[in-house]
Amino acid sequence: MDYVFGPVPSRRLGQSLGIDTIPLKTCNWNCVYCQLGRSEPLINQRKVYFPTDAILAEVETALSKHTDADIDWITFVGSGEPTLHSEIGTLIRGVKKRTDKPVAVITNGSLLYLPEVRQELLPADAVLPTLDAGTPELYRRINRPHPELTFERLVNGLISFREIYHGKLWVEVMLVRGLNDTESALKDLATVFQHIQPDEVHINLPTRPPVEKWVQPPDDAGLLRARAILGNIAKIVHPASGQFDLSGFSNLTDAIISIITRHPMRESELKETLARWTPDEVMSTLDTLAHSGRAQVVERYGVRFYSAAPAHFPKKSTQPPQ
Repeated sequence: MDYVFGPVPSRRLGQSLGIDTIPLKTCNWNCVYCQLGRSEPLINQRKVYFPTDAILAEVETALSKHTDADIDWITFVGSGEPTLHSEIGTLIRGVKKRTDKPVAVITNGSLLYLPEVRQELLPADAVLPTLDAGTPELYRRINRPHPELTFERLVNGLISFREIYHGKLWVEVMLVRGLNDTESALKDLATVFQHIQPDEVHINLPTRPPVEKWVQPPDDAGLLRARAILGNIAKIVHPASGQFDLSGFSNLTDAIISIITRHPMRESELKETLARWTPDEVMSTLDTLAHSGRAQVVERYGVRFYSAAPAHFPKKSTQPPQ
């Protein structure tokens, strides 16, 4: 399938059937921690990147191949920013006509300042936008947004969406050591959350390969500060456990490409996920993909990850923002 994948284990949503609305990597942010590489160039144009009918047809096919117990959520999570697809509202409504499973949208939230985007996301059962910073300066340093996407627009969009949205609003924070895990940065975030009033705040850690080599997860003290300052609505989200559903793949190469395009993975994870093939077969295929240019090896935290070839992980990293 080209647009639908999984079910895959999600840190918050159990077994999630994913829907990818855009090509890798179509995004209006260039976050320092992104596991999908750099956004080059930044893209802030809303349009129909993939045919809506084709996406919904794949959803129908995927649903027909799985039992009710196989899937917990249907999740829009793009290879970049899914709300850049200008018909995401039609897609959400189309999915809900085809299944009773709850629908989630994982988004950076940058376009919620647009009234039409807020309306399009209303039918979703959960919306998970991102807010990593409580000040314009830190927002620019961490998320490196398109020039049109100001901090004021981001926060006002979240506040406006909360006022009309009756589903679960779970705001995500990616904690980066030395940037937004300090006492002052967390207090700024807490102040903004008081205005937004999310149902929950999910604290994420950069455990998959960040685009910038200097990015590190917070230490234990940073996590304790975050829990203490952000309050009871904040929850630390640990890495998901479970199996990627690859029942639709008979070819090992296609199975690997499908996984690493959206989830860069350690060698050990790939061997476990691809257990129906032998470890030698998996490693041989990985080596072939890397040498042929269809996959790439990204080293972070002293660990080798495999990622899709189009993802841009520069050999020379930028310096940490001051």
